[in-house]
Amino acid sequence: MTTLARQGTELAGGQERSAPAFGREAADEGQQVNVGTKERWISGVGGGLVALAGLKRGGLGGLGMLLLGGALVHRGVTGYCHGYEALGINTAEPAEPEDYFTRGIHVEQSMTINKSPEELYGFWHNFENLPRFMYYLESVKVLDGKKSNWTVKGPAGMSVSWDAEIINDEPNRLIAWRSLEGATVDNAGSIRFVPTPDRGTEVRVVIDYIPPAGKLGAGVAWMFGRGASSEIKEDLRRFKALMETGEVPTTEGQPRCE
Repeated sequence: MTTLARQGTELAGGQERSAPAFGREAADEGQQVNVGTKERWISGVGGGLVALAGLKRGGLGGLGMLLLGGALVHRGVTGYCHGYEALGINTAEPAEPEDYFTRGIHVEQSMTINKSPEELYGFWHNFENLPRFMYYLESVKVLDGKKSNWTVKGPAGMSVSWDAEIINDEPNRLIAWRSLEGATVDNAGSIRFVPTPDRGTEVRVVIDYIPPAGKLGAGVAWMFGRGASSEIKEDLRRFKALMETGEVPTTEGQPRCE
């Protein structure tokens, strides 16, 4: 989606990347990670060896080694060093933004529909029409000329909602939107209407999003991620049927187990 903010580079195909054992987020609440990854590994492993040696040695000397080893392990696990903070030292690597490039799911689909761009654009531009053919979309409520509220079917009967806004609108050619800040599901999408020589229209849909964290995110990732491309294709088939025949098939295009 070259017209959308935060896009223009191929995304990570729906795969999540697990944080390393000594991730940047490991510091205690209210503390800033200030120790680099390599140092953290050295502190963690070295501290464990020192603590083990202290346990074997026993006595006051062993207790001192045990305390020192524990402090080093804590430094490695949390990535936080009191001494570094006092001296204003920070060896941690710059944080990489967790965006579409790390957890994003990117979907592109297209289909030719035997209707004019004007008709298809007009129908789609009223986002409240979308749940009529998009299976996982429970409802869309238009709030004003640009903003709308989207609700999708989540896991275990839950619903997931967010607000979105239109960011690019070219009558009869293109509609692009993105979620607003603070959305449960950070996402962006566009649909382009390209006339064909036989008076039909090629409809091109592009969607990018980041599932939320936690159990809810796992359910949303499964719902959209594993079969996202096929589900959008089925949605387009239902859209085609609705626009060409006036109704959506009741069995064709239902979501399939993968």
